[in-house]
Amino acid sequence: MSKTIDNSEANNNHGTNEQSNAASIAQQQMFLAQMQQNQLQAQDDEIDLGELWRAVWAGKFTIIAISFIFAVASIFFALSKPDVYKASAISAPASAEGGAGGLGALAGQFGGLASMAGINLGGGGGDKTALALEILKSRSFIENFIAKHALLVPLMAGENWDVATDTLMLNNELYDQVNSKWLRDVKPPKKVEPSSWEAYKEFSKLLSVSQDKTTSMVTIEIEYFSPTMAKQWLTWLISDINGFMRDQDQKEAQDSIDYLTNQLENIQVTTMETVFYQLIEEQTKNMMLTKVKAEYVLKTIDPPQVPDEKAGPKRALIVVLGTMLGGMLSVLIVLIRYFSKK
Repeated sequence: MSKTIDNSEANNNHGTNEQSNAASIAQQQMFLAQMQQNQLQAQDDEIDLGELWRAVWAGKFTIIAISFIFAVASIFFALSKPDVYKASAISAPASAEGGAGGLGALAGQFGGLASMAGINLGGGGGDKTALALEILKSRSFIENFIAKHALLVPLMAGENWDVATDTLMLNNELYDQVNSKWLRDVKPPKKVEPSSWEAYKEFSKLLSVSQDKTTSMVTIEIEYFSPTMAKQWLTWLISDINGFMRDQDQKEAQDSIDYLTNQLENIQVTTMETVFYQLIEEQTKNMMLTKVKAEYVLKTIDPPQVPDEKAGPKRALIVVLGTMLGGMLSVLIVLIRYFSKK
């Protein structure tokens, strides 16, 4: 009886081992099949450089044709762009030369009293230069500059420069020179005549202002179709910013003198009268300085000159970039067509 039980247990154990072996074999086969599938998929995903080269070579005539079209179009586009000339000037902060020494010393002694009275004794030449440069780029100053020198027509309608006659050529589709009338076709809210805001944005594109942090030298540049007009505009610009800052300081000094003079009538202390007289004296000196110095804020080191060489456009670069763009686009088209067919 016991032998029968042992045999049955042995048979059961043998059957269990066979089942486990079969399951492990099946798992191994599934793992191998999955590995083979992953390898095949990886091979399909890999980029075959040789196949890419064959695809590009097969479409070489398409690539050459498209690149040629882009090259020709780039040449015509580059030749259609008018020459642009750059006039530049280098200036130094005029206030850095001195001239405000007495006012600066007085500011150290009576600066608090002057501030209480609403009087600015200054003493910072660099700050005045920085302020002038910010005003130079401001909307209100540029709009007044354009209106003062009647630059709206050449700024908004100019399109080229006649070298032979040294005259600016206007776009007849924008402005009628005979009747002095604007002909622009624009959508509302814009009007036929360009607004001061449009003129400001256009002039800002032509103007470049920078200051060297080491030497404090200021470089002002204007780019335009006409080299003569670029030089003239830059000369006017430097003169106007000096005049604007001079008039502003002159008015401020005169207001301070008037205020101090009126306050003297109410002062009973002799010491305070002396202080007020010193303040009036320094403000008077400051006003005299504004009337004497023509280059009040920016002293010209290298004045504007009529440029002989154009600053742009870089036609060779335009052609090269256009041809490269056509080449890349044509290769992309050829590869898409090749693999879509495949």
